[in-house]
Amino acid sequence: MPIIKPISDLRNNFNYISEVCHTEGEPVFITKNGHEDLVVMSHALYEKQLAVIELYQKLAVAEKESSDPSVHRVDHSDLMSKLRSRINGEKPSD
Repeated sequence: MPIIKPISDLRNNFNYISEVCHTEGEPVFITKNGHEDLVVMSHALYEKQLAVIELYQKLAVAEKESSDPSVHRVDHSDLMSKLRSRINGEKPSD
């Protein structure tokens, strides 16, 4: 459930808002005159959100690359065979 507080709480009870952000691990939505105005969150949550965004961006790039027909693909079993051969010191078979 979202945590919603008026802007006066941010002004008058900053320590409380900070504590809620850290203990709940959720953002606090600040309203001004009854309307959405700000979102306050802990630095840890902010970093986590950035990491998730970065992950989704990387996944989007990988998805685009995987659908590109010009990219050479290696079958999983072939790759594993080649890796096992390298580990065992065998000469590559290609």
